[in-house]
Amino acid sequence: MKPPYFKLVIIRSMDINMMVTFYRSLGMEFNEDRHGSGPRHFAVDLGGIVFEIYPARKPEDVDRTTRLGFSVADIHSSIISIRELGATIVEEAKQSKWGLRAVVRDPDGRGVELYADESAA
Repeated sequence: MKPPYFKLVIIRSMDINMMVTFYRSLGMEFNEDRHGSGPRHFAVDLGGIVFEIYPARKPEDVDRTTRLGFSVADIHSSIISIRELGATIVEEAKQSKWGLRAVVRDPDGRGVELYADESAA
């Protein structure tokens, strides 16, 4: 039997426009979407995994315990961009067993790990 593979991640935010701005600063190109009578949201295909940002109905719908991780083309430029947005830098970029890695917080407080995309070097 073929094992399952990852297809979709949905996060919810009270301020989806700020979240889209944050994740765009990492190089993501979102499309605005709406399925039938569902809410307006934003989606991007990241190499076969769809990442979507939906509006939260109430603050407790925002999951701040989820940690996300992304390879980015230029980790140093990404850190500069998100710092300019006022994002929290938890750990500056440094070498780890996974390569050059930094940890930041998105506007909702989720941990976001950034990895230098070694294929872009």
